[in-house]
Amino acid sequence: MANVIVVGSQWGDEGKGKIVDWLSEKADIIVRFQGGHNAGHTLVIDGKIYKLNLLPSGVVREGKISVIGSGVVIDPTALLNEIEKIAKQGINITPQNLIIAENAALILPLHQEMDNVAEISRGKVGRRAIRICDLSDDDLLKERIKELLYHHNALRRGVGVDEATPEEVFDYLVGVRDKILPFAKPVWMVLDQYAKEGRRILFEGAQGVMLDFDHGTYPFVTSSNIVASAAFTGSGLGIGNALKSNLNVLGITKAYTTRVGSGPFPTEQENEIGKRLGERGHEFGTTTGRKRRCGWFDAAMVRQSIKISGITGITLTKLDVLDGFEKLKICIGYKYNGKVYDYYPASIKAQAEVEPIYEEMDGWSESTEGARSYKELPANAVKYIRRIEELVETPIAVLSTSPEREDTILIKDPFSY
Repeated sequence: MANVIVVGSQWGDEGKGKIVDWLSEKADIIVRFQGGHNAGHTLVIDGKIYKLNLLPSGVVREGKISVIGSGVVIDPTALLNEIEKIAKQGINITPQNLIIAENAALILPLHQEMDNVAEISRGKVGRRAIRICDLSDDDLLKERIKELLYHHNALRRGVGVDEATPEEVFDYLVGVRDKILPFAKPVWMVLDQYAKEGRRILFEGAQGVMLDFDHGTYPFVTSSNIVASAAFTGSGLGIGNALKSNLNVLGITKAYTTRVGSGPFPTEQENEIGKRLGERGHEFGTTTGRKRRCGWFDAAMVRQSIKISGITGITLTKLDVLDGFEKLKICIGYKYNGKVYDYYPASIKAQAEVEPIYEEMDGWSESTEGARSYKELPANAVKYIRRIEELVETPIAVLSTSPEREDTILIKDPFSY
């Protein structure tokens, strides 16, 4: 028996939602440990589409406990709207099946307004956040609001924007707290007990390792750590407790590469190939709806993500999108300033200017969509999979051949090895 951490091995959007949902059938507890409501998952179950942002993917499974850890920043309105939305789809969320860390920080409308006001505080770390546990004490809450506004109103004055009042922030929080507080518990204590009981815990990350604040393509990164080790800081479960059972890290990896927004992308195809990948893969952001940039599989970058995050097995997703390509390319390294790299260099300039070194393979004309065993895969598709395993130096544990939950080939159960 093992606990499993799921992380994306590229720039996010690898199909983690489906895989976490699929794995959650074998898990007892599903823990979301980082990110916010800007990171979305799309689940397709029996033809019904569920779009989740803050809620762990396991909430659609009956009899499972979902946990939002302290590493997640929570927009109360977004969370309550999401709970209401999936309730209309027949999924009932209660304090019995959802637990939220009492020390999780809140995102307020004030913060979203400040993003539009100025970027004066970029790069600075403050300790002004209001946490869920602050909501239960009016005097403490008012004091925290006062400290928060002391900073934010100074920025507003600096750019000529009207100041926020303590009353409006207090009224907003009072308006949501009775709906939020019933879910709040000391998650570290809950998970410690579950670990002692030998329960199977599945940790669900958002985004991808190459967007990690420390290890990604800085400065084109997110504001949190995405690597697997963040599962412990973002949930409160001590790593020693997690290791009392076997611990596996599953890296969700798309069979090609995509990226949303700006930033370096060595294998990007701004041509008919990229357009074809985007159209066949329905490459639009779950939350933003933004079109994703598309390109060939980057084995050098994925191998780097695997080493950084301690990934023990990968799930290869969206293999079916490559059906019908006569030739496929895989990036095996880079050239920069006359030097060959077998890893993605850290320099901002180098990341933007490296030239990918490609290896070409024959594609396949047969369909892989919906395949549920290796026997159903074309020979060249199997060769492509095997070559990826060799290049990233990690075995493929799971293979996904469509967005549907059951169109999944299990090669090695992450909960059993």
